[in-house]
Amino acid sequence: MPRTQNCLCKNIKFEPNIVYFKPQGVSMRDLEIVEVSMEEVEAYRLRHVEKLEQTQAGEKMNTSTSTYQRILYSVYEKLGDALINGKAIKIIKHK
Repeated sequence: MPRTQNCLCKNIKFEPNIVYFKPQGVSMRDLEIVEVSMEEVEAYRLRHVEKLEQTQAGEKMNTSTSTYQRILYSVYEKLGDALINGKAIKIIKHK
């Protein structure tokens, strides 16, 4: 039975104004879209903007270090795919 994924939305301190990024000169209808969750954006922000170590970032997101690391690696994979393969990035805001 698959594990239920808990949303860490209540622990996210960042609300982006822009939710789409795309390669210049390519129409959106011609692009594949990589979806990035708010948890992934927050994990990336804490590590690379706030410069927090994994333990501190995990505490800020109210999750274990291993869960934080899993979220961070997930966003690395997605952003790398979008940048290397010329895909659009869509940030999925939770309701």
